[in-house]
Amino acid sequence: MERENAWKAYDEKEVDKVFLLSEEYKDYLFKGKTEREGVKYIIEKAKEAGYKNLDSYIKKGKNIKAGDKIYAVNMGKSVAMFNIGTDPIEDGMNILGAHIDSPRMDVKQNPLYEDSDLAFLDTHYYGGIKKYQWVTLPLAIHGVFAKTDGTTVDFNIGEDDNDPVFCVTDILIHLAQSQMEKKAAKAVEGEDLDLLIASRPLVTLEKDSKGKKKEKNAESELVKKQVLDILEKKYGLKEEDFMSAELEIVPAGKPRDMGIDKSMILAYGQDDKVCAFTSLKAMVNVKKVKKTSCTLLVDKEEIGSVGATGMQSRFFENAVAEIISLLSDNDGKVPCDILLRRCLANSNMLSSDVSAGFDPLYASCFEKKNAAFLGRGMVFNKFTGARGKSGSNDANAEYIGKLRGILEKNKVYYQTAELGKVDVGGGGTIAYILALYGMNVIDCGVAVLSMHAPWEVTSKADIYETEKGYEAFLSEA
Repeated sequence: MERENAWKAYDEKEVDKVFLLSEEYKDYLFKGKTEREGVKYIIEKAKEAGYKNLDSYIKKGKNIKAGDKIYAVNMGKSVAMFNIGTDPIEDGMNILGAHIDSPRMDVKQNPLYEDSDLAFLDTHYYGGIKKYQWVTLPLAIHGVFAKTDGTTVDFNIGEDDNDPVFCVTDILIHLAQSQMEKKAAKAVEGEDLDLLIASRPLVTLEKDSKGKKKEKNAESELVKKQVLDILEKKYGLKEEDFMSAELEIVPAGKPRDMGIDKSMILAYGQDDKVCAFTSLKAMVNVKKVKKTSCTLLVDKEEIGSVGATGMQSRFFENAVAEIISLLSDNDGKVPCDILLRRCLANSNMLSSDVSAGFDPLYASCFEKKNAAFLGRGMVFNKFTGARGKSGSNDANAEYIGKLRGILEKNKVYYQTAELGKVDVGGGGTIAYILALYGMNVIDCGVAVLSMHAPWEVTSKADIYETEKGYEAFLSEA
């Protein structure tokens, strides 16, 4: 049962649509490399589509009615969008849920040091990475410094053509005999992923007795002092401000078309920004709905969905509860908490997350009949987890049958897959967390090559088909 390649069915007009969507996607990838940047982009697009902040409804005690479009933000790192339908909300919602965090390196709280006339930032890697892939790449620093007076300073160096970039160094091959004998997991240690940021010492001059300028008496850590001098003059920052900073180290540079036919995209952070973008795009494209639709874009999935901005927080549940309490047709006969439970239990969800694309160079890792292929459309993973389905969300057959009917009616290319061979692969998403409410959930997204590498690969056809499939789901599930 081999699925067809979607490219074969496109005429010139549809190819143009594929490439046009990809240009918008590349813009999102570049502007939203971090969670904070992604949320800003998402809110901007939501507002353009007529969405209003939930906080404004709460503060004014304004009723919510069918047709209203609402968004809620959690600490600037997660967003929930709601398009209120004409059906009672207790009948459930159609939910798309993706994450907007990606593997990277984070700067530690006491990071700046100098050694041998070189200045470094100490880092802690975030999410599952192959550490050896992150050395010698041009890297950028994105993030914020939060100052004691309550103000924040946005920080982004390495993306503009006139910006410097940074890197993690590696030992030359001539001296790497010991390194080359190590296993890949140990070839580069986590504590060695320090970012080289400067090498020029701060030189201060003073006048001698004859009025001639000369260098002051030598001091220690002059390269570090040079860094701090630049930070203070340009950004008004002191070394202590690193303690309340969130700085992420990501690959520098824009997403690029890949392949001589320009059929693919090579970019950082496509897990899971490719599904976040297609979810967002579908959400703003679908105008009127019977069943309330929702797109949920969250943080911290790469480290287990923990913390106040991860899926395991109460942010989503609280936002839905606030909406229910403000619905104009809420006559109070049924307590809000019961309506909330009914709404969540009756909902349908696509956990919009990527799947591993089949790579013929590593064919031994896949079971080919049950693998996802680039160009064959959006991917469904009936179950996730590892080996004996440990940590899995396992979707009901009836739900999959319903989804198949919707996609085939709307002529969406789709395929099914597992994440590698049974005893080899495995992985999780936010699906199991939403399944705790008793709703229908299945993983569904885009196939990716080189997943979790600094630069990942996707097919433009899969992005197009996935966005089309998400629209059909929101409208008809």
